Amino acid sequence: MATIVLSAVGQVVGGPIGSAVGALIGSQIDQLIFKPGDREGARLKELRITTSSYGTPMGRHYGKIRVPGSIIWATDLAESSESQGGGKGQPSVTTYSYSSSFAVALSSRPIKNIGRIWADGNLLRGAAGDLKVGGELRIYLGHGDQQPDPLLASAIGPECPAYRGLAYCVFESLELADFGNRIPSLSFEVIADDGEVSLAEMIRPAGSQIEVDRPLPSLVGFSEEGGPLMSSLESIATVYPFSCDASGQTLTVKSSDTLPGNPALLPQTATDLSGDGFGPTSGKSRRRQADLREIPEGLRYYDLARDYQAGLQRADGRARPGRSRVIDFPGALDASDARGLANQAAERATWEKETILWRIAELDPAMAPGRIVVLPGKPGLWRIENWELRETGVELELQRMPHSPARIQPADPGISLRIADIQATPTELHAFELPWDGTGSGTDRQVYAAASSTTSGWAGAALYAVVDGGLEPVGTTGRRRTILGTTSTALAPGNPALLSRVESIEVELASEDFQLVGATAAGLAGGANKALLGSEIIQFAHATPLSSTRWRLSGLLRGRAGTERHATERHPSGTRFVLLDNRPMLLDPARIASATAIAATGLADITPVTAPIELAGTTLRPLSPVHGRATPATDNSLTLSWTRRSRGAWEWPDLVDAPLNEQAERYLVGLGDPQSPDLLWEVSEPALSIAPATAATLAADHAGKPIWVRQVGSFSASDPLLLHTIA
Repeated sequence: MATIVLSAVGQVVGGPIGSAVGALIGSQIDQLIFKPGDREGARLKELRITTSSYGTPMGRHYGKIRVPGSIIWATDLAESSESQGGGKGQPSVTTYSYSSSFAVALSSRPIKNIGRIWADGNLLRGAAGDLKVGGELRIYLGHGDQQPDPLLASAIGPECPAYRGLAYCVFESLELADFGNRIPSLSFEVIADDGEVSLAEMIRPAGSQIEVDRPLPSLVGFSEEGGPLMSSLESIATVYPFSCDASGQTLTVKSSDTLPGNPALLPQTATDLSGDGFGPTSGKSRRRQADLREIPEGLRYYDLARDYQAGLQRADGRARPGRSRVIDFPGALDASDARGLANQAAERATWEKETILWRIAELDPAMAPGRIVVLPGKPGLWRIENWELRETGVELELQRMPHSPARIQPADPGISLRIADIQATPTELHAFELPWDGTGSGTDRQVYAAASSTTSGWAGAALYAVVDGGLEPVGTTGRRRTILGTTSTALAPGNPALLSRVESIEVELASEDFQLVGATAAGLAGGANKALLGSEIIQFAHATPLSSTRWRLSGLLRGRAGTERHATERHPSGTRFVLLDNRPMLLDPARIASATAIAATGLADITPVTAPIELAGTTLRPLSPVHGRATPATDNSLTLSWTRRSRGAWEWPDLVDAPLNEQAERYLVGLGDPQSPDLLWEVSEPALSIAPATAATLAADHAGKPIWVRQVGSFSASDPLLLHTIA
């Protein structure tokens, strides 16, 4: 505003030159009037990330604090490739992944350990020490006897430094897929000391002739960015005031805001008739500053509840007009503690505006700087800031103290989208074949890998085919977990032709965050809520939670997808349950052609987890025929008939026959036990006529035995369908 006004005035008075001069003066006035509030202390660095710049000073860290670090060594990206597919004329797909090894310097002072690590804002390492991606981490604490890292020594050679006195860490073969195949921006939770920050530890490098009696309550962490020690002490003194007394043999550092229970009484003032000092006759002089802008209104700090992000807590009281003063404090605090410190700083600054110069006649060693006293005839508590011995007496400078400690009130740190720190857990794996779903080639078996874990911290697993005792890679699962569980109750045999409204089964899921939902009749018709229960595929209409992991499933459809034979079997408690949504992974048939089992390795798996391929042959096995009939004729002949089903043809449009999906239509009709039949007939149509003489012979020689039929497919025969029992 002043820029516009004075520019216009200058134009009128002095032309173009006057306009420029007026604009310059007005700009300076604007900066004075509208500039942001003052900040005091070391500036907080809100988005500190790992750098690799030469000459960057390494900080000294105390307590527990989040720091960026500096990359001091790195390798080129290491590339690995994996090809999938390519069988039976299909194109192969090659995927590339990258990893890198590098070292990061953290502190120029020895530390205790490293806690969490963030990469691009996401957790790379949890509080339990678990890496969320593949790779290895080695930590060097910065002691004087640490040895060179083996990886650095092998790459650099005999000249590899041990970096003694420098705390650093080494990442070896860190997988970079989650970070855009580049080294991410890292920040580290450095645990430099046990417990709260110690002022004595910070002052220790200055010398041994220093006594420190100043605790720093509630200060969890503090970081020095490599500057002089004095600047760090000044930052601490704005929040945790202390006084220094150098009158003795050692420098004594004490708290200057602790209110004593019985403060000392200063003696009466002494006069100075020379006229050179203050208060010639009274021996005292009182001053009070009227500028309220010097009173801090807030405290910026690193908030523990927000993963050390910068927070701001304002002091209680009415906001003052004009510019406000905010203290920048590079320490890690709880929000409530930060608010209490902001209140204390504001109250101290309010009272400390009042000072008194007080002259006494004799030197009292007890009246040292930092001592809190009371004055004869004056209210309140006063702190001795300094003293000076003159020929007319001892002149003390006193500063008013708050009459009581500031109020401690709870505070809200604000909303923070914290990354959940969930530890990776071992992989649970099941592998099985399913009936052909009609997609892809009908001549390849469809093997699925259902991988899961008990927590969402599971980051997926690499899959391998077990072939002749060796492991051949077949892909990765991704982070989505298959919903797995086991039955808690038994399930009796059921009728696969009807929707059961009576039957139910209880299932114990592997994880508390797994959820099941119900399905409508239309949803069931579309294939919703299919699950593999042992060897039977079922569907359920209703899912009722009984606890965090236990569910009751009801409205059951049994024997789905051609598994009706298993619906007639009893499923005991403890039977495996796998939800057949899109989460089980279909494996490449070209890579598992001769595999008998599947193995998986995740971050938390010490050894590969192996699962045999169950329900082997299910994909290529034809479905058993249905609607079997035995029709006797008047001439004592017997006609057997049935209806063919087709694997992979789950939709059966009207007026259209089901596709064959086999090389030829063939059936095997047998008499007696299906495993060792007494008689066999092979036909190429869904019917068989038995002549009267043959029927009579069968009745005489094989009374009570069954007649059944199997469809013979290109690779195997179906389960038998009972057609007739000879009377």
